[in-house]
Amino acid sequence: MDVSPAVWVGTVVLIVAMLAFDFVFHVRKAHVPTLKEAAIWSALYVGIALLFGVGVLIFGGDVAGKEYFAGYVTEKALSVDNLFVFLIIISSFKVPREDQQKVLLFGIVFSLFARTGFIFLGAALINQFAWVFYFFGLILIMTAGNMIKGEFGGEAHSGDNFMVRLARKLFRTSDQYDGDKLFTTIDGKRMMTPMLLVMAAIAGTDLLFALDSIPAIFGLTQNVYLVFTATAFSLLGLRQLYFLVEGLLDRLIYLSYGLAGILVFIGIKLILHALHENNVPFINDGEPVPVVEITTELSLTVIFSVLVVTVIASLVSKAGKAQTAIGNARRYAEAYLNLDYTEDPEERERIYRLLVAEGARIRALGDKYRDKVRDEDELMGLLEQANAEHRKAVEEGRESTPHP
Repeated sequence: MDVSPAVWVGTVVLIVAMLAFDFVFHVRKAHVPTLKEAAIWSALYVGIALLFGVGVLIFGGDVAGKEYFAGYVTEKALSVDNLFVFLIIISSFKVPREDQQKVLLFGIVFSLFARTGFIFLGAALINQFAWVFYFFGLILIMTAGNMIKGEFGGEAHSGDNFMVRLARKLFRTSDQYDGDKLFTTIDGKRMMTPMLLVMAAIAGTDLLFALDSIPAIFGLTQNVYLVFTATAFSLLGLRQLYFLVEGLLDRLIYLSYGLAGILVFIGIKLILHALHENNVPFINDGEPVPVVEITTELSLTVIFSVLVVTVIASLVSKAGKAQTAIGNARRYAEAYLNLDYTEDPEERERIYRLLVAEGARIRALGDKYRDKVRDEDELMGLLEQANAEHRKAVEEGRESTPHP
């Protein structure tokens, strides 16, 4: 599929305009998005991505359309995996609820820039060196193995990766947030706020995610325009999706296995393609190897099927329900006890009601899972502190008793 410069420019302008709209009308003024707001805008961004895919089918042809949808579905699934890590980083830095949108939008913009750079670098390497397909395939298979072992990302997915350490060395840092400001002045000294550290942590994580994301989509299409647009549209709307599925992320306990399977599949596809186009001297004397190549139709079918199976298995799993309830209870308790989490009393009341609801879910899961909670002394301590703080707030008239 050949794409004219005018189409490229129009596409980039559309994506930049969508990001600017998101900032001006949603992120610039700090607030906590409602579930309805997050649902509407998430659906809108997915709808735009699907309509764009239909346009690719109409104007680019059947093959290009299928490659776009295969790439978009894969990148969207990997972007959901990003949300797990964003949740860990945001929680570890105790980012105020009203300012979390700005952190997420920064992460999306930085990720888009980083992945765009990797896309053009990957395209240049592929055009010059056919052996790059072997390299990309091995990267994906190794990444899948690390995901299964639970080692994927290591410290780079924590709140103390190399970007954060570098920022701490270059700037004085304060312990307190100053709204959504990146710098503040304390005792006449200019200091960096934790907000900038959060963004540094997100940036470091985004760079690592690009290393598996870009090889994965190049395994589905080598058309740079399709790679770029599928990647960009998978990232747009990620901020809204975070607030929509935040409480369900722990529920997807088998998603990492599904993603690992998809990465292995695409890695094998890349290696088979490399063998088919082989010019490496020590493999078959530098001649192409007659192997079966995996079609785009089969790729799309496998990717979609694996995601559907892993998501359904996660949602019906009792272990997944328990993990979700326990993880949510811990986050809600920590948020409620953190007085800097939000200045909105209604938001604090909402968080406590959610904490009460998760407690009820844990009690309904049976002795096996209730005992698991009792074994976690830290969680039990947080729940007791949160209940004590709420009783005190009710007595002082700062909060009301939550609905049962």
